[in-house]
Amino acid sequence: MNHKQSVSLRKITVMESCKIIEYSNVFLSCFSDNAHKYTPMIRDHGIVYVLSGKLEINENGKITNLYKGECAFVRKDNRVSMTKMPKKNEQYKSIWLMFTRKFLREFYRILDKKQLPENAKRQKVSVYKLPADRPDIRSLFESMTPYFDSLISPTDELLKMKMTEGVLALLNTDKNVYASLFDFAEPWKIDILDFMNENYMYDLSVEEMASYTGRSLASFKRDFKKISNLSPEKWVIEKRLKVAHDKINRENKKASDVYLEVGFKSLSHFSTAFKRQYGFPPTAM
Repeated sequence: MNHKQSVSLRKITVMESCKIIEYSNVFLSCFSDNAHKYTPMIRDHGIVYVLSGKLEINENGKITNLYKGECAFVRKDNRVSMTKMPKKNEQYKSIWLMFTRKFLREFYRILDKKQLPENAKRQKVSVYKLPADRPDIRSLFESMTPYFDSLISPTDELLKMKMTEGVLALLNTDKNVYASLFDFAEPWKIDILDFMNENYMYDLSVEEMASYTGRSLASFKRDFKKISNLSPEKWVIEKRLKVAHDKINRENKKASDVYLEVGFKSLSHFSTAFKRQYGFPPTAM
């Protein structure tokens, strides 16, 4: 059996009445009889299609609801939470098609760069609901369902074909999706400083910072050195302390009110770091 025809790895996970079947971390399905809320870190761009029930996606307070037959593009983002709900005695069912970094780089490599939309811009939102009744979207996901009802696994070649169909459907929907899917390439490369200023309060590893900015770990560290003499971890700590200092000084907030807001997990850790940075405890302001 050659590599292209090899059968993808099938994995079944059961979490709090939610059954998840996945193939090679690309092709996922979820089945649930009860409402199930979870807050994942969306590490890869993807498309989710609801077969039955309801999916509520919360992006920093902005709610997007998906019902049977509806689909959305979800950009990789650490600020998205989801609630899966059965509806009218129907089990919640959905299918995800994930686009790995490796696949997107290979896809981008063969694109005709002269045909790329020059004015495509990265959208401010990470959840984009696709137009209803798209035959290409419907047929894409309906062709996947047999693999969740049998023991037959899709081949790697088939997975790649479905990923290609999904990307083409997105690019044919909105030219601005180019800027999200290919965020590792100019002119759509994500500005590291913008990302850090928007996400300093979240508990992200350097590896995750690199991934969310469309970079390898090595390229992230290299690019970060261009904007700061500090390590990413130290930059985050100093940013949190500066914001906390401003909130206490200008907004008359208490240390106990701000330490969680800026990303510290404990008041004692915050107070120690604050005193080390400014020479006095936050309660002395």
